[in-house]
Amino acid sequence: MKKSRRKMYIGRERLVSMMMLWPSLMGVLIFFLLPFCVVCYYSLIDSPLRHNFVFLKNFAEILQNSSFLLAAKNTATFSILAVPLAVVLALGLALLLEARIPGKSQFRTFFLSPMMVPVASVVLIWQVLFHYNGAANEFLSLFGMQALDWLKSDHAQIVVILLFLWKNLGYNMILFMASLSNIPHDLLEVADIEGASPWYKFTRIKLRYLSPTILFVAILSLINSFKVFREIYLLTGSYPYESLYTLQHFMNNTFHALNYQKLSAAAVLMAIVMVVIIAILFIAEDRFGKDVE
Repeated sequence: MKKSRRKMYIGRERLVSMMMLWPSLMGVLIFFLLPFCVVCYYSLIDSPLRHNFVFLKNFAEILQNSSFLLAAKNTATFSILAVPLAVVLALGLALLLEARIPGKSQFRTFFLSPMMVPVASVVLIWQVLFHYNGAANEFLSLFGMQALDWLKSDHAQIVVILLFLWKNLGYNMILFMASLSNIPHDLLEVADIEGASPWYKFTRIKLRYLSPTILFVAILSLINSFKVFREIYLLTGSYPYESLYTLQHFMNNTFHALNYQKLSAAAVLMAIVMVVIIAILFIAEDRFGKDVE
């Protein structure tokens, strides 16, 4: 009798859980999975009007497209530079704030303030700083250096990387600070008693427990690096300097040209690359942190 009641209770709980999850599942299905399936279909046809199946022809053409190759190169370069910096610097800031330093509250506020500032305002600040007659060139002139047109030179990507870091470091830092507070203090105390060095404690204890957060921050920063188009667009428009032309620019301009099959092929390739990178990050985190309970 008790077993039957228990089964009924469990069945009722599962039904209630499914009813709670159903709206979210329907939202994911309608607004994410179905549109992605449509994109995959468009990437395999010659035109949304004729619907002739061409298999991988669109992918072959887009891999030979000079604009796509330039955009892919710039996006990869930006992500390779910006994502590790966002992870390492945020972790360093979290470790610094964990120590007893003067002005900790002001220091934390400085890095969290970009989270409260609208993107348009952040872009306006960067335009003031890196305009040809802006603050950065005024500072360089004090040392007798020539003024630069930052956003129309080979230094343009550095400007955007600085913007990306300033916008994202605060949130990443908070995630690392929360993770550091969850490390068992008993292990650190035992390490202190045994005479372990700070470097040993960091690499053998803290880094092991931080591995899931490092993975999460890396994935979050990677996604944000692919979304930096918004800031670049507000800074430079649809056709920026060559080093700032990203995949999002290519897709946006292709959409305006109504070339849906090329746009869809580029989106599918981008999704595949993202899945592969995230899978590699998951495998690395699993192997590095598997001994942490």
